Amino acid sequence: MEAVTLFELQSSLKEGLADLFPERIRVRAELASVQVKAGGHCYIELSQSDSRGVIAKARAVIWRSIYPQIAGAFRQATGSDLKPGISILALCQVNYSELYGLSLIISDIEPELTLGEAELRKRATIARLEKEGLMDAQSQLDLPALPRNLAVISARDAAGYGDFCRHLETNEWGFSFSLTLYEALMQGESAPESVAAAISRIEDECAEGLAGPYDAILIMRGGGSVLDLACFDEWLMCAAIARCSIPVMTAIGHDRDVHVADMVACVSVKTPTALADALIDAFALEDERLSQFGTRLRMAFNNRLAEMERSVDRLQHRVLQAFAGKLLLQESYLDRMAERLRAADPRSVLARGYALVSDASGVVRASAAGFSQGDALDVRFPDGKVQCIVKNVDYGK
Repeated sequence: MEAVTLFELQSSLKEGLADLFPERIRVRAELASVQVKAGGHCYIELSQSDSRGVIAKARAVIWRSIYPQIAGAFRQATGSDLKPGISILALCQVNYSELYGLSLIISDIEPELTLGEAELRKRATIARLEKEGLMDAQSQLDLPALPRNLAVISARDAAGYGDFCRHLETNEWGFSFSLTLYEALMQGESAPESVAAAISRIEDECAEGLAGPYDAILIMRGGGSVLDLACFDEWLMCAAIARCSIPVMTAIGHDRDVHVADMVACVSVKTPTALADALIDAFALEDERLSQFGTRLRMAFNNRLAEMERSVDRLQHRVLQAFAGKLLLQESYLDRMAERLRAADPRSVLARGYALVSDASGVVRASAAGFSQGDALDVRFPDGKVQCIVKNVDYGK
């Protein structure tokens, strides 16, 4: 058998496709990814799925010369941007390159087919939840300010779950959390039933006292394609979340992803790491609040102590003033008493020209009565004492 070169093979395929599709054709497919490059070209990955999963993929491009018109017309007609998950009906030119293989050059997108099957199911789920009054059921639950005892629904080996655990365990404050993993499928057709079963198991174990009580249930999954994450828009899972008696916190996909599971949950954040941050921040804020409370308490105590010290100082000042006043009064009283004592001092009397007479036994005699001739007596003057003998006693003279 004669061999052909790769270029010859590719050239033959190119010619064959050109002969097979000489005109533009209408292709129905789902947008798996949409990227608008800095140069203005829009690069698209088209896909088709059935019950087996993805069964076909192809690369497509909308050149920058027509992309704004196509995107604007699509948005105006459907109210939606070109984004993953939307099924489109595109007018394409089949193109084959010896270097890059098959690609489709899109020249127009017909707006009649606006949303892919996944988006239609998502809208149907939202409508049913709203009809049954379940959209806001979780928002009525009281999530503890400091959720610590947590039930986690995830695949054990999922990267997002691993990132969440590491981030939580290595927090700089050293806060500790209690995590209990309930394994479930997190993508594919069986994921909604698996997650709903995990929620039911958690509630049953809590009711029977076998686990919990849990402050919250965490449902988390890292990023993935739109088709991988479509399960989080399914009715079975979303209804189980909405009806759960325990607050549910979700962290599903990347920043660009918003799922019905997020919409019905009590709390929703973008990624598992962001969920870990939210839990840590709750404790950090409480720790800061308590620290500030302690600071305010110390300040209040110090202010109260300073006021008490000022009161004691004022009281001490008043006591000292009162004591000084009382002391002055006592000193004045003592001065008067001293003056009176000095006035009553016999020496003061003698100094005024009087004399003090006492008998031989030393008894002061203030009268001539009782003296007899020959009695001895002492007469005291300011400058000395004279001993005398009574010569005669005359009364009334």
